Amino acid sequence: MTGKFKRIGIIAAMDKETEGLKAAVENPQVESFGGVDFVCGKIGDKEVIVAKSGIGKVFAAMCAQAMILKLSPDCIINTGIAGGLSRELKILDCVVADGVVQHDMDTSPIGDPVGLISGINLVKLPTDERISKALIGAAKTCGIKCKKGTVATGDQFVALDSQRNRIINLFGADCCEMEGGAVGQVCYVNKIPFGIIRTISDNYDSDVSMDYPVFAEKAADASIRLTLEFLKLI
Repeated sequence: MTGKFKRIGIIAAMDKETEGLKAAVENPQVESFGGVDFVCGKIGDKEVIVAKSGIGKVFAAMCAQAMILKLSPDCIINTGIAGGLSRELKILDCVVADGVVQHDMDTSPIGDPVGLISGINLVKLPTDERISKALIGAAKTCGIKCKKGTVATGDQFVALDSQRNRIINLFGADCCEMEGGAVGQVCYVNKIPFGIIRTISDNYDSDVSMDYPVFAEKAADASIRLTLEFLKLI
């Protein structure tokens, strides 16, 4: 795709990750498809579509596909929070994905690499370089420490060291969450440029049961600030 992205889709899983974005939309119009409310309008000089998908890969994929078919975004950003896997990352740091994997995709008993997405025949789906560059720039402007790396997606809330170590060892992932890989797969199949940004709500050394409730709201607020700044740069 050449030129500017004229219509930018923004997807996040939860209210806490989308409310601040929806509030920033000027003259919002709501269109509903497949159980999802798509808030359409402008943020600054950018035309946007903001949607809360719901938690997990199926809801995320449904949301992304409906957005693409009904509202025709030029690109999609998936924003929100994640659990950190890299010891370089602290709570409230962020990861800008250079690609996404699905850590719970496994057809290895028939000889495939773990994580291979059948029909696409890739393990790691690449994000758009221009979008990623703008997301990194937005993080710097917001004063948020940023790491470019791999985001791992699966329908699990990863809390055990055994789970973390498996994902790190197999994919070299920097954080894990439950939607980005699904959004990435839908975008890849539909040839829509996409980017993934995740702010860390709990990390490798934290007690998830204690830290997640405390820091999830702050991490979501940071992801919203970063996404709003991104819209000024893209």
